[in-house]
Amino acid sequence: MSEAEDRELAALQAALAAEHAAVYGYGVVGGRVGEERRSEARTAYDAHRARRDVLAREVRDLGGEPVAAAAGYALPFTVPDSATAVRLAAELEDRVAGVYSDLVRAAEGERRTAAAGALREAAVRAVRWRGGSVAFPGLAERAGGPSAPDTASDSSPDRASAPPTASAAPTS
Repeated sequence: MSEAEDRELAALQAALAAEHAAVYGYGVVGGRVGEERRSEARTAYDAHRARRDVLAREVRDLGGEPVAAAAGYALPFTVPDSATAVRLAAELEDRVAGVYSDLVRAAEGERRTAAAGALREAAVRAVRWRGGSVAFPGLAERAGGPSAPDTASDSSPDRASAPPTASAAPTS
């Protein structure tokens, strides 16, 4: 396998791990979010499940073994109510967008187009959850900048070292 193919496979695996974590996170969101936003949470949950399944097939197509979901993930903050569930949903989408931006950079052709579409969808969902946008969704550089959302101070892990929804430590 060439170096470019290795990078693409690694980016696909990271996107798959992000989708596993997002599916888990939306399970929490759906259990806490208010009735008025529950269908929005279900739609996002379904979208992340579908992307996860596509990514697993793509990893196999490249000769890789798809990364498995963890049994659980440590959330970036406690989610006791609907307001924090909405905040978690926006955080999930921001982190997924970041991983897809890496896949856009690593991929070519149709896979790059699909990754850009996934990045756009995550950014749009983040805006809907947050009620506002950021200048460049998916770029890690904005995490410490003045326009960063309040969630940046919640000891969020670097997406290069952990799944995008949570820390790498599964809960037991």
